[in-house]
Amino acid sequence: MEIIMIRHFQTPGNVEKRYIGRTDEPLADLKGREQLIRERQDSCRDVEQVIISPMKRCIQTAACIFPDKTPVLCEKMRECDFGLFEMKRYEELKEIPAYQEWLDSNGTIPFPEGEDPKLFRQRCVEGFYECVDRLISEEVKKAAMVVHGGTIMAVLSCIDKEKREFYHWQLENGGGYRVELDEEAWRQGSRVSGEIEKL
Repeated sequence: MEIIMIRHFQTPGNVEKRYIGRTDEPLADLKGREQLIRERQDSCRDVEQVIISPMKRCIQTAACIFPDKTPVLCEKMRECDFGLFEMKRYEELKEIPAYQEWLDSNGTIPFPEGEDPKLFRQRCVEGFYECVDRLISEEVKKAAMVVHGGTIMAVLSCIDKEKREFYHWQLENGGGYRVELDEEAWRQGSRVSGEIEKL
């Protein structure tokens, strides 16, 4: 099975380099997106099913790339809740002790009034496993997932056979990875990917 994982296109908050998690922003109105849409459509030829986070930015991105597909929503693959950091930029946060403490932890401690990164990653991975189990049962050979950067990082750092860490998988908006999975090995309980390559 082949799964194409795509990070949604830019929102206004992404353009301004803000922490955008639970905020349900639509896409930014950016010129020049047509080329990126064509590139993603080329890499997603023959996709049988599209799975998305239920947030506007993913719904809209999927509609751009897959206008003829009805996507399947996966609630567990929505973005993290950044709590007090939500919608803020680095410049607005850098003097706040709680933010410095979070940076010093390499992003491992819970966001103040937000989500615990460990629980966020577990949630995303659970959602991915559930989707893959269903895709296998439906005999889907090629699927796409239009989700969030953090979601992709959480999933790939968990299933990567080389065990590369979370931040290795950072992506630009509209970027993606192609993931190969051995269906028979998956059925037998292996939760390790085959090849993973950047689009």
